[in-house]
Amino acid sequence: MTDKRAAQPETGAPEPAPAGAPVHWKLVVDAGDPHAQADFWAAALHYVVEDNSVLVRRLLDAGAVPAEATVEHLGRPAFRDLIAVRHPDDPFDAESDTGLGRRLLFQRVPEAKTVKNRLHLDLHPGEGLRDAETARLESLGARVVRRVAGPGGAWVVMADPEGGEFCVH
Repeated sequence: MTDKRAAQPETGAPEPAPAGAPVHWKLVVDAGDPHAQADFWAAALHYVVEDNSVLVRRLLDAGAVPAEATVEHLGRPAFRDLIAVRHPDDPFDAESDTGLGRRLLFQRVPEAKTVKNRLHLDLHPGEGLRDAETARLESLGARVVRRVAGPGGAWVVMADPEGGEFCVH
């Protein structure tokens, strides 16, 4: 991704972002199988799995990454240990297919999830659609952990295929 801020003449370094400017971010999710998690979450959120194959091929051809650092995913070369999904309407870098907006990056870690999430996604499918959305997510590999109903509202706590919790409102 290119930094669009102007370089400072004396140092060549980019000028700092203006005070109070929003910070670009992505949510990074640890995973045992990042590609399976990316497939699940792309389907769950109606997002797009990023196609970094042009970048991966370029890095392989240049000898910048070893073949062992890549896998075939969705019929194309991909990084072995990370893959991202992005909102289909958000901007992206056409050369690398890297999202520049709403994005989840899944990175391989050796350990399995062992405790409750400290951060989770809340999905809001729309008024009256919670049960249908819960069933759709179950068909993708999620499971219902519990149903919550109380004075603050009602929702379904679910777990993705690796046990990461999220809620459907």
